[in-house]
Amino acid sequence: MTVPTPRRLVIGRLRKPHGLKGEFTVFPLTSTPETVFAVGSTLMRVDLAGAEQGEVVVESAKPYHREWLVKFRGVADRDLLESFRGQFLTAATEVLKEPEGDEVYLHELDGFAVRDEAGEPLGLITSLYEMASGLMIEVQGPKREFLLPYKKDFIVGVDRAERRLTVRVPDGLLD
Repeated sequence: MTVPTPRRLVIGRLRKPHGLKGEFTVFPLTSTPETVFAVGSTLMRVDLAGAEQGEVVVESAKPYHREWLVKFRGVADRDLLESFRGQFLTAATEVLKEPEGDEVYLHELDGFAVRDEAGEPLGLITSLYEMASGLMIEVQGPKREFLLPYKKDFIVGVDRAERRLTVRVPDGLLD
């Protein structure tokens, strides 16, 4: 029996070494960098292809302009730090703050049931698309699929426990 690997989310982009004390500038890709970069946090480095490059443990971290200066335990060699440049940091979803209210992690939306405001089933979410105008969800309905912007104008409610999305469908979309 194989043990499933924990689901990981990207939480920062490793930019470049900073100074001579072993710190690295990290651009946070999370709204709670103070939580994910907390001292003692174990993070995984991944490359652009998503391949794991090794774990790092946060020794110290502090805000620095729009970025964070992070020092990793046991990593002080400038050449080694230079090899981290352009990689990403990920954290296991179990250690991240749970979404609140109508918030949801995007990876969770796949397979959500979609209903209109009257409670009528419209279909299931099968894909997500990042467009210039924002996120679009693809819903597979009983007869065809349709795209709906993931915006407050159309999303009425999110129920993570029931894996259900309640939406306001624009006039003519399903005709």
